[in-house]
Amino acid sequence: MTDLLYSEEEEALRAAVRGLLTDHCPPADVIARTESDVPHDLDLWKLLADSMGLAGLLVPEAQGGQGATHREVAVVLEELGRAVAPVPYLTSAVVATEALLACGDEELLGRLASGRTIGALAVGLHTAPGAAFAAVRLENGTLHGELTGIADAGAADVLLVPADDGGLYAVSADAVTVTPQTSLDQTRPLATVTLDSAPGRRTGDAGPAVRRALRAAAGLLASEQLGVADWALTETVRYLKERKQFNRPVGGFQALKHRLAQVWLEVVNLRAAARAAADALARGQDTDVSVAVAQAYAAPAAVHAAEEAVQLHGGIGMTWEHPAHLYLKRAKADSIAYGTAGAHRSALAELVDLGAP
Repeated sequence: MTDLLYSEEEEALRAAVRGLLTDHCPPADVIARTESDVPHDLDLWKLLADSMGLAGLLVPEAQGGQGATHREVAVVLEELGRAVAPVPYLTSAVVATEALLACGDEELLGRLASGRTIGALAVGLHTAPGAAFAAVRLENGTLHGELTGIADAGAADVLLVPADDGGLYAVSADAVTVTPQTSLDQTRPLATVTLDSAPGRRTGDAGPAVRRALRAAAGLLASEQLGVADWALTETVRYLKERKQFNRPVGGFQALKHRLAQVWLEVVNLRAAARAAADALARGQDTDVSVAVAQAYAAPAAVHAAEEAVQLHGGIGMTWEHPAHLYLKRAKADSIAYGTAGAHRSALAELVDLGAP
């Protein structure tokens, strides 16, 4: 039977990442960055990717990576979710990397593993694993078209673009026009990518590469959602222990205890589902079912925890100065990323042969 508990190595990795984020990604800095014209913290990305080597966790050692598994990546994403860190880790170190692993492009994989090159898969953030995705035209050896809802495109050095010939093309960010879109979650901004006679290098077949990338993204996104929900619960409990009304801690009121208990139960279940998905991806067994289960549960659980954090913090929770709104926005945006909970429930029903009445 698979052990879903965290290993000593995973806990050590968690401690290292949390320590780095505590020092370099305080909530006040994240809030200030979302109100600026530079949403991505590339200095923090350099520390995570270059100094700690986290960008190459999924890349084999022979190709310049760390040769770790999805379980270790899940731990990193939990901590990034707890900090709503504005870095392109999920999009580059997971999604783009998985697509290139499917294509076998060792040269570009090595660049992404080093962290010095940031990649982004030019498929809309809303696209679920196995769903149809938009492709651009290949005419006279160059790429033409427009793709919308591309996460972290503004930070990318190279874009992996699906074309209508069935290929996945590596395109330099300098060869395309990236137009920011209005995003609910300003810590993971979206953009429209326009290609007008853009040169590209074919890396492999788009179909299997995109499916593999989106499946890993959906499965590991649950760990990020777990981090968001866990922060919301922890901070709300802490606040309610300190806040007093009628000369007693607010957390002592029974009605609030019941609400917190419900959130705690959902976070515990979310942890189990997220760990199961990460472990299934690492083992390469039961991946489709485990990913669908995780995403069917993760989105509503994370949104509920973030909503309760805003409400139970009272007046301060409604302000821009408090970071609670960042977590609610991330939870809401994540709830439609890589497929909605409803889409994953539908996929799960087919996978286990449980048709609608």
